Amino acid sequence: MLSPKDALPGRDDEMPVPAAHFVTGHSLEDVPPGAETAMFGVGCFWGAERLFWETEGVLTTAVGYSAGQTPNPTYEEVCSERTGHNEVVWVVFDPQVVSFDELLDVFWEGHDPTQGMRQGHDIGTQYRSGIYVYSSAQREAAESSQSRYQSALTATGHGTIGTEICDVGPFYYAEAYHQQYLAKNPRGYCGLGGTGVVCPTGLASTD
Repeated sequence: MLSPKDALPGRDDEMPVPAAHFVTGHSLEDVPPGAETAMFGVGCFWGAERLFWETEGVLTTAVGYSAGQTPNPTYEEVCSERTGHNEVVWVVFDPQVVSFDELLDVFWEGHDPTQGMRQGHDIGTQYRSGIYVYSSAQREAAESSQSRYQSALTATGHGTIGTEICDVGPFYYAEAYHQQYLAKNPRGYCGLGGTGVVCPTGLASTD
């Protein structure tokens, strides 16, 4: 990973944010009363975002950059691997309809978390697998789900999960054309592919 002293300087100006989600029509910035937030890195954020906006109970999604050093980076800067950022999806969800545990199932089953700094043909630190938690409860749930998914992967001959689980940091919105990209471009590129292994539910580790 990039050393902070080697990161690009970035800028103070924030990326303009579209007024509404292209699919749901909800705000890309506001969190309604009673809603909760989550953040995931699942490889290329075009396909990753679609995984979540198609999940019942998700109110809105936005793609951007997080877990790095450079403030308000551009897509080109992130792809240079000189910002330290990951391509991430910010998720706003109704916990009365979909739980964080269920979103974790979408996360694990939607990509291959054993591939390190890549996802399929997409190679680079910006494509790493990550869960960025907003609370100790989310961290506990993420770590528990990782443990049981690793057991399922091991049992089916897959490798070791490399997912980073970190406290959430600053989220910088990606350029407007990236937001809900695959809804605007239905035949657009999606490099995600899961392992085919289902994440077991309710088998939390006792370690």
